[in-house]
Amino acid sequence: MTAAVVDARFRARRAQNWLLLGALYALFYMSRYNYSATSAYLASVLGWRNAELGIFETVMPLVYGLSVVLNGPVADRIGGKRAFLIGTAGAICANILFGCSALFVVHPAVWDASKHVAQPAQLAAGLSARTLLVAMASIWAVNGFFQSFGALSIVKVNAHWFTIRERGTFAGIFGVLIRFGLILAFSGVPLIVSFLPWQWAFWVPAALLAVFFVLNLFFMENSPEDAGLGTLDTGDASDDGHGPARVSDVLRKVFANRVTWTIAFASMCIGFVRRSVVDAWYPKYFADVFGADPKDLAAFAPYEVAAWGIAIAGILGGFAFGIASDRAFGGRRGPVITIGFGGMAVALALFGGAASLHLGPYAAAGVLVLLSFFVNGAHGMVGGAASMDFGGKKGAATAAGLFDGMQYVAGSVVGYGMGRMLDAFGWSVWTWAVLPFAVLGALLASQLWNTLPKRAPAPPAPLDAKAA
Repeated sequence: MTAAVVDARFRARRAQNWLLLGALYALFYMSRYNYSATSAYLASVLGWRNAELGIFETVMPLVYGLSVVLNGPVADRIGGKRAFLIGTAGAICANILFGCSALFVVHPAVWDASKHVAQPAQLAAGLSARTLLVAMASIWAVNGFFQSFGALSIVKVNAHWFTIRERGTFAGIFGVLIRFGLILAFSGVPLIVSFLPWQWAFWVPAALLAVFFVLNLFFMENSPEDAGLGTLDTGDASDDGHGPARVSDVLRKVFANRVTWTIAFASMCIGFVRRSVVDAWYPKYFADVFGADPKDLAAFAPYEVAAWGIAIAGILGGFAFGIASDRAFGGRRGPVITIGFGGMAVALALFGGAASLHLGPYAAAGVLVLLSFFVNGAHGMVGGAASMDFGGKKGAATAAGLFDGMQYVAGSVVGYGMGRMLDAFGWSVWTWAVLPFAVLGALLASQLWNTLPKRAPAPPAPLDAKAA
């Protein structure tokens, strides 16, 4: 631990930086998962089936996943702060435009008792249902592009502020931010819809993003150097820690590395599980299977238990995995990621069994809470710690882009694909379909059990120093 870390002034400035950065990152989640949280309501208003809903769960993560890979080197080059502000501005505009789609709905769709559309939604300006669907999906894809700057930027900035022995614990805090943002989306956004028209589920997050855009613009810094605190020796896989990153060097470090690709494929497996269950489809599951409706408190209570439980368990998982990685495994991420995948497989099997036995909504909520513990613990290690460890200060954003991007590209497969499967076979196949990916992820992560990042060799001493 360096002297800078134990300096009170450094710690106070880092806390300020982290709080502002973290709050903005949580709002990125709120302004991305507000669609998933309102998907059942949007389906009822616009007459969409699961397949139509799945289009959004494909285009956004697909664009996000590709963009986060491509924008990683950009963020490494221009700095995390500038990249974050660019992403925030774009997310604000996309959410405002998406909410404006409500202005074209004259009358909502009418459904019959067998859950078929008896009368399609009546739209203004001569719009067809297909045209509106394409327009809304396109706007949401644009949102995915700008949202991609979020994870890149937070990892890029914090790679300068945290040492390698702190980053597992940082990943726990990273998980808190994710779950806080998801609570804002999955619990807060339905409350907005219960009191206001559905467009406010997108306009309120846009307004909050605007507030924290200003705060981060003036009070958040890229690095201790920019804050006037000197350079922190982080002990990671950085080259030398000085000077701007050359794109060719960063790409070679991240993409020509067996370890980073193994982590990336493990991240894909997290994406299959995460986007299939705890981050996308479970609100629709509770609406379809148990009749969850924010205007009916009794029917909505199990859903709220799931939403809050998923968040709390995700936070606990992030800290448990992060602290264990730092202290029990000496900074190694492979062991805890392997444990996380094993826990996911068990939880998915338990959910399928509980559903088969018709144990009810609270049993479903309980198993989803358990699943969240393992999903978020593993995700925090991949997105919050491993990307900084193996990318270093100069390549952290590129590594985060590869890991996060692969996760979302995988998640895009279970958007439209999961929607079609649910329309065809029902919810009984839901968790069983993704269980094999948890097993595969455990096998991949186990290959990294003893892996630590290699530090760059120290630069040669100057000739005059050798002579002395």
